[in-house]
Amino acid sequence: MKKRKMMTIALMAAAMSVFFTGCLGGRSDGEDSVYEGTTGEAGAEGSAPEMAVQETAAASQIGGPAMISESIAVIDGYAPVPGNDFGAGEEYNSIQEKGFLSVREYPLSTFSADVDTASYSNIRRMINRGEEIPEDAVRIEEMINYFSYDYEQPQGEEPLAATAELSDCPWNEDSQLLLLGIQGKAVDFEDRPMSNLVFLLDVSGSMYSPDKLPLVQKSFGLLIDELTENDRVSIVTYAGYEQVLLEGVTGDHKAQIREAIDSLQAGGSTAGEAGINRAYEIGEKYFIQGGNNRVILATDGDLNVGLSSEEELTKLIEEKRESGIHLSVLGFGTGNIKDNKLEALADNGDGNYAYIDSLMEAKKVLADEMGGTLLTIAKDVKIQVEFNPAQVAGYRLIGYENRALADEDFADDSVDAGEIGSGHRVTVLYELIRDEEKMPQQELKYQSKEGSEDAREGKDTGVEGRENPYGDELLTMSIRYKEPDGDESRLMSVPVKEDIYNAGMSPNMIWAGAVAETGMILRDSRYKGTSDWESVLDLIGSMPESSMDDYRDDFRLLVLKVSDR
Repeated sequence: MKKRKMMTIALMAAAMSVFFTGCLGGRSDGEDSVYEGTTGEAGAEGSAPEMAVQETAAASQIGGPAMISESIAVIDGYAPVPGNDFGAGEEYNSIQEKGFLSVREYPLSTFSADVDTASYSNIRRMINRGEEIPEDAVRIEEMINYFSYDYEQPQGEEPLAATAELSDCPWNEDSQLLLLGIQGKAVDFEDRPMSNLVFLLDVSGSMYSPDKLPLVQKSFGLLIDELTENDRVSIVTYAGYEQVLLEGVTGDHKAQIREAIDSLQAGGSTAGEAGINRAYEIGEKYFIQGGNNRVILATDGDLNVGLSSEEELTKLIEEKRESGIHLSVLGFGTGNIKDNKLEALADNGDGNYAYIDSLMEAKKVLADEMGGTLLTIAKDVKIQVEFNPAQVAGYRLIGYENRALADEDFADDSVDAGEIGSGHRVTVLYELIRDEEKMPQQELKYQSKEGSEDAREGKDTGVEGRENPYGDELLTMSIRYKEPDGDESRLMSVPVKEDIYNAGMSPNMIWAGAVAETGMILRDSRYKGTSDWESVLDLIGSMPESSMDDYRDDFRLLVLKVSDR
């Protein structure tokens, strides 16, 4: 602890020195200064947890270990101020946690794939700044999917491959933990299709603070480094009105693109609707048949001119996606982030959603994982799991509350679903109850317990007993997806047998379990069982050193911070 406090004091001193230098001198070289965490509107002053902090030189150079939390932390430990209003202007969709379902009554579990990662980096920002974490900001599937996993790679021309693992549940001795993994094929970035990219940048007054527009400029600088002559770039900005800064410039004109980005200044209202319309208009003008056509939106989501509600924006973007142009959404800032609107835009725009809290996160999203962010290999990806009542009594899907689909939507190609990018992974966790006697008993208001028992015995479903010809199968995992330019889905089904059980958890299972426990603790889930920070740290400590990386090390530091150890 003493060593950590000394390190934090040193970081604070260095950060304060660089901060005041940045305030007096502005952005000089545009390479090494990254601002962190100022809240409020233009000119607002923050308290100690709100202080704008620049990343250390070591982190900014982008090489070597990326200790993200250590590089941006300004407080030692996690001590949210009761009643603080740091996030008073932030908006999140309500999440209704799922409970256990009987396989007899509900044999199918159907939902959309999700590769968004915004929830994790947003939570990291809150922990590092000592803010209260709203329960609805915690989307456990996005926390889990933030990290990489060692899954089976697709073979041949198949864009996807499936993995299944089963072990004991760390937080509930009466259940088992099932992991289902989907691995997307990695496209050789040198051979990627030509790209038509439209940068849609919010330059309204709410983007004034250093963790917004200045960080947007730094972040897109990393993306510009990756562009080639095969890429076409246009830049549209919006504040009180929309403006086109560049049209159809090839990616090898880096200086011209940088100059346009660096010239941006924040001010005015937020005419997001006009900006979206103009960006898609430019995207259609330079549309590349068979290429990668995408709008990349950078904003805090605080729209206040034209269409601005979540419902209105969803309808608008649903119309725009018919153009064949995908949408990637990058959220920035603190205090007024409209997470609900940004998630809706990405979900309905055939795209993905990430939250950028640091230059290191920008590097992850726009450089290291650029292929996954910008190149779609499968769209409208739906997952349906059919459980075998001979093997499983009940199940609980962890996360994906906002991705649920009706069972009949699985085979309906008109129903939109999630996208998977190059090299992306989707990780799904279920908590399974194998023994009928250990299923949670609920007090029923409108029917007798006997009626419920009848249903579990198959009297209402036509299922006789628990025997069937597929007795050794736990489940069948089915995946539907369309090719990036396709309209008709393809189906792949993978039976999963009970012999996949392993009492010793794999690194994949350990890590996903640790992150899931963290999410349940933060949400104070009724299903967290024996979960506590000690058990999370024990799981992390059992990871083989070879399976750790910079982002997992950063997660460990966050857990230490929030557990105040």
